[in-house]
Amino acid sequence: MDLDQLHTFLEIVRLKSFSKAAQSCFRTQPAVSAQVRQLEQELNAPLFERLGTKIAITPAGHIFADFAEQILALRRRAQDLINELERVPRGELLIAANEATCIYVLPLVFSEFKKQFPNVQIQVDRSYGARVVEAVLDNQADFGITQLPVAEKRLQVVKIHSDEIKALMPATHPLARKEQILPSDLVGVPLLMPKTGTTRRRLSVWLEPVEDDINSSMELDSTEMIKRFVLAGLGISFLAGTHCRDEVAAGKLAAISLGPDPMVRQLALIYRKDKALSKAALGFIEVTLKNAAVDTVVRVPAKTAGPMERVAKAIPAEN
Repeated sequence: MDLDQLHTFLEIVRLKSFSKAAQSCFRTQPAVSAQVRQLEQELNAPLFERLGTKIAITPAGHIFADFAEQILALRRRAQDLINELERVPRGELLIAANEATCIYVLPLVFSEFKKQFPNVQIQVDRSYGARVVEAVLDNQADFGITQLPVAEKRLQVVKIHSDEIKALMPATHPLARKEQILPSDLVGVPLLMPKTGTTRRRLSVWLEPVEDDINSSMELDSTEMIKRFVLAGLGISFLAGTHCRDEVAAGKLAAISLGPDPMVRQLALIYRKDKALSKAALGFIEVTLKNAAVDTVVRVPAKTAGPMERVAKAIPAEN
């Protein structure tokens, strides 16, 4: 049973004639008769009574006609809704990102997207590091926001945001007056280190020259916890500049660039290359590109490989 058979059957009911239905459906009368026979065989019941040159619909035919109308009406409704998606997209997009990215990078993205696509729901999967990549690869998320590098060949990787990882300390700390912080400046100073992730690996490489003399007093996995503990005087930590902008502007914390070269952090939007993108998904990409680049860092001029270049080479391919 297919939709074309239902349409033919209802034309016969409407016109009370096989020949007229054949003309209406642009088919031969034998083809129309064959479609009706197939329906009757599948339903195991006659749909029409042949009375000479006239036909009459049977009780089974009356029942089936009601359901055939409903089926075709549902089909038209489905097509209308699908067509409407091009004009007023609806549905859901699931974004995998860590909490700090959602709080400090994506609010404007989400706000602008909802203005343009009010009927599309945004769901956020709070994930970290490699888990963001896995969620996108497993089709558990439509998009992911994660720190570069991402080496997975099945993913499209689009850079959307750059800022700096800075040393974070109370505004009254003696090191807060420096223009940049070197690893040697942190010898003997209590450090509150990120627990895992790309930033932690980069910091470990940066601190290698003094690794035997540093005091890593805590490992923390929350941006808000890091800021609270630094404010409480428990040590110096490291955060992206966008994550502590308000506290720095209020004079509570100081965020100092790492030296001798700034530690640049780049975020990317990732999605599967083989994924069919809806109008809403394409809109999310466009809105993200326009609104995620809150801070843009100035590139350091090319020169002989220094400590920061060695840091970049030391980062594993997985995120």
